[in-house]
Amino acid sequence: MTRGRDLADALDALPVDARDRPWLALSLVPAFVAVAVYLASNPYPAYGAGLYAQIAAEIAANGYLPPASIPGYTAEGVPFAYPPLQFYAFAVLLDLGADPLAVARFLPSVAVVAVAVPVYLLGRDIAGSRAGGAAAATLVAVNPQVLEWHVSAGGVVRAFAFLYAMSSIYAGYRAYTTGSRRALVAGAVLFGLTALSHPTYALFVVASYVVLWATLDRSPAGLLRGLAVGLGGTAVASPWLAWAVATHGPGVFGAAAGTHGGVGGGAALLAGELSPFTLVPLAAAAYLLARGDRLLPMWVVVAELLFKQPRFAYTVGAVALAAVAVDLAGRIPDGALASAGDRLTHFAPSSPVPSASDRPDARAVLAAVAILVATAGGGAALGYEMTLASDPSTPEFVDGDDREAMAWVAAETPPDATFVAVGDAAEWLPALTGRTLLVGPWGVEWRDPGAYERQFEAFETLSACHSAECVERASDSVGATPTHVYLPKGRYTVRGESRVTFGTLNRSFAHADGWTHAYENDGVVVYRSTETTEE
Repeated sequence: MTRGRDLADALDALPVDARDRPWLALSLVPAFVAVAVYLASNPYPAYGAGLYAQIAAEIAANGYLPPASIPGYTAEGVPFAYPPLQFYAFAVLLDLGADPLAVARFLPSVAVVAVAVPVYLLGRDIAGSRAGGAAAATLVAVNPQVLEWHVSAGGVVRAFAFLYAMSSIYAGYRAYTTGSRRALVAGAVLFGLTALSHPTYALFVVASYVVLWATLDRSPAGLLRGLAVGLGGTAVASPWLAWAVATHGPGVFGAAAGTHGGVGGGAALLAGELSPFTLVPLAAAAYLLARGDRLLPMWVVVAELLFKQPRFAYTVGAVALAAVAVDLAGRIPDGALASAGDRLTHFAPSSPVPSASDRPDARAVLAAVAILVATAGGGAALGYEMTLASDPSTPEFVDGDDREAMAWVAAETPPDATFVAVGDAAEWLPALTGRTLLVGPWGVEWRDPGAYERQFEAFETLSACHSAECVERASDSVGATPTHVYLPKGRYTVRGESRVTFGTLNRSFAHADGWTHAYENDGVVVYRSTETTEE
């Protein structure tokens, strides 16, 4: 009963009222559409989360104590120094009997839908319009560059980090604009959850709080608010930080920071490397700055300069575009809006003409229609892109043939078998087979940047090979001598980019000395080394 009252109190504390309900519901529609399109077009999860699944399995097998290392990825395994929160959630689901591929396919969608709530609230409050909040949530939901990072398999971590981050930022906005201590506490806890999920999203929260302080309250009290959130969030994350440093040393974080290119977008921006899509949020920022606003323009520029991946700038840009739309709508004469609103309500000719007080607000009607049109258009665009053979937004790393082949590997190869795999299906191989993948960059960034770069280069090289000799040379470059090679047939991906093999590599292994055919289905062929294995 107490828990029920606590939940009711928490819901009552949300800054929403009855007027928000239709707009908040409308904000969820684009996210549901985006998720539905993704799930309908992707029978298997997009991109990879094989290492994440392996981490979760190791956590569950270790009695939920954090394992020091994760086996299966390179001969030495990789250190476990990732922020652990979402891996524990993944582990619980695996312990309950969930299939790892199903978790990677469905779980991210929960956060993709849920994040519409803080985006709506932030857009509503900054733009001063509920319709503006719904517009911001729509622009985030149907943006392929934002969606692909969160709805895909890696979203088991990133989508929830995004949810915690946007919620923390909204709490910070409330704390700075209303002085709410409850919002301050919520911001700190949510920042801690973000830090326990993904370091890049934690940096996004830190940068956003700096912008909030600089534009809303540069007083000493405002500085103390930001410090309270930072210190509070660090306290929440401190048990993991202490364990990671004690287990791996502080250098493990520096090793990972030098890889993946998540930070440092400013170099390209300052060099003038602007895409048309980058110009859109910058143009919105310029418009708002000319109007006298400071928060959104500064936030857009900081996100553009700080992060190489555009998803952060596009998220902030969505709020900026919503604010611009609200401002422009406010400049349309009321008479023109009322006339348009009447036409859109489709009153029957035989119906009595409603009085002005009975008519729905014209701006609200037009905004709702615009949001629904944007949702339909965005959903159609996503559907088109996600059903292309190349699928640049949500390419699948594995399919049914991979699942069948990996089941054979798990059942028919010895536990100490080692593999080199061509293409992105490689990441799922250890998690689905229990066998060791000798070549691949996944998780190696926590060991050292040099090892990561060598593994990355070797994996990309062998995944483009057309001969057995080429695969052997690439494997030798990182000291890998596999007992088996795993080769795709037909279409496959390398780092998410579509490739097609016409059987050249397969035929090369078939005629190469030291290899024998071990398994084949419609999409995969496995060869066994006769020099490192016995019948």
